[in-house]
Amino acid sequence: MGRLFGTDGVRGIANKELTCELAMEIGRAAASVLSDGCRHRPSFVIGSDTRASSDMLGAALIAGLCSVGADVIQLGVVPTPAVAYLVGKYKADAGVMISASHNPAEFNGIKIFSGNGFKLPDMLEEKIEDIILEKHKTYALPLGGEVGKVTYAKDAATDYIRHIKSTAHCSLDGLHIAIDCANGSASATAPALFTELGATVSFLSYEPDGVNINRDCGSTHLDALAKYVVENKLDCGVAFDGDADRCLCVDEQGNVVDGDMIMAICALDLKKRGKLNRDTVVGTIMSNFGFGKFCDDNNIRFIATKVGDRYVLEEMLLEDYSFGGEQSGHIIFRDFATTGDGQLTAAQLLVHMKRSGKKLSELASVMTRYPQTMVNLKISAEGKIAFYTDREINEKLEWAKNELGKSGRIVVRPSGTEPLIRVMVEGSDEEQIKAIAQEVANTITTRLADK
Repeated sequence: MGRLFGTDGVRGIANKELTCELAMEIGRAAASVLSDGCRHRPSFVIGSDTRASSDMLGAALIAGLCSVGADVIQLGVVPTPAVAYLVGKYKADAGVMISASHNPAEFNGIKIFSGNGFKLPDMLEEKIEDIILEKHKTYALPLGGEVGKVTYAKDAATDYIRHIKSTAHCSLDGLHIAIDCANGSASATAPALFTELGATVSFLSYEPDGVNINRDCGSTHLDALAKYVVENKLDCGVAFDGDADRCLCVDEQGNVVDGDMIMAICALDLKKRGKLNRDTVVGTIMSNFGFGKFCDDNNIRFIATKVGDRYVLEEMLLEDYSFGGEQSGHIIFRDFATTGDGQLTAAQLLVHMKRSGKKLSELASVMTRYPQTMVNLKISAEGKIAFYTDREINEKLEWAKNELGKSGRIVVRPSGTEPLIRVMVEGSDEEQIKAIAQEVANTITTRLADK
C-alpha cells in the first residue's frame, strides 16, 4: 500500500480503496496520535457530506475511535468548514470530515482537523500513516464504561449558520441570486443561511439522494447555473462543491467568476477597508497570470505556494497574512475561519456587492484573465511516480518553457486528490497554449502508458 494522505486527506473509491477496515484503522491511529500527552478522555467531532458511503465509513471510523477510548460527537451532514469551526466551539480535541469534496459519488475521503480547527500538518499525518502501514502499534483496548461514547450535536448546522451570519455586516435584501448546492453539504445549510441574510434566492441541486452529489452540478459544472441566471435575469449565481469548502460564481451575464477573480474583488475591498494584513494575498502556482498583474497594479503583494489550501494557510500563518486562496474556489478569510469556506466566501462577496451597489461583472473587471488551458490525464499511481524521472517528459517540458518564453508558463503536476496528472498552460496566445498543452499531454500519455 502506498502513501495514504494526499493534499486533502485520505481519498479513494469507497469500499474498494477506502474500506471500512481502513477507516477503522484511521480512527484508532488518529486517536492515538492526536491524544498523545492528553490527560483527559479525547473527543472528536465528525461530520459528513451526502454520499451514500458516508454513513458506512463514518460508522467504521467511529468504531475505531471508540474502541481506543475516544468519545465522538456526531455533527451529521455539514460542510467541511463547519467541522473546522465546531471542533473549537465544542471544545473537542480533533475533528473529522467524511467527504471526497468535488469528486463523483463513488469516491469518499477522510479529512482530519486538529483541535484548533486547522488541517493536520504533514508531520502528524505521517505519524498516523506510519502506524497504519507499519502495523507496529499495539492499542490498549478499554473495557466496560471506558470505551468511547457517541453523542449527537442536534444544533451543529444552526451553530455554523449563526457563525457565518455574524461575519456579514449588512442585509442582502434586494439581491436576487441563484445558489447551486451540488446536492452536497450546502444543501443542509445554504437555504437557511442565505434566506436569513435577506437575499431572494433560487436554489438548484439541493435535493441529495446519496449518488447525485456533484453530478452535472456544483462548482465543477457551471453551465446550468449560468443559463438559469441569464434566463431569469438574476444578479448572480453561486456554486459550491460537494463539501462546500469551495465557491465559484457566475455574473449577471453568465460569465464565470473563478477563485482568482473572487480573490481580486475581495482583496481590493479588504485593502480599501484596511483589513488586508500587510497588503498581501497568498495564492498558489496555479493562480492566473492576470491575478499577478492585478496585484502589481494595485500595490498588493502576491505570494504563490504549492497547490492545496493547506499550503496557502501554512504560508498565511507563517507570516501572519489574513487573506488567500486558490483559483478552484478555496478562499480563506483568516479573520473568520481556519480553512477554505465556500459559504463564508459567498457571504463576503455578496455583502460587498450590496455595499458597493455594483454588478458582479463590474467588480470582476478589476482583473483581466489570461487564456489558460488544462488537460487532465488519467495515470496510475506508478505512473505518477515515474513522471518525475522520465527523461523524455522532462525534455518536452523544457521545450514547452522555451516556446512560451516570458509570455506564458506551464505547470504540470500530479493531482493530490485524484488519479490524474494535470497539464496547465497559460499565455497571451490561446491557440499556441492549446497546441503546447496537447503536445506535452501526448508525450506524458505515451511515456507512462505501460506504468
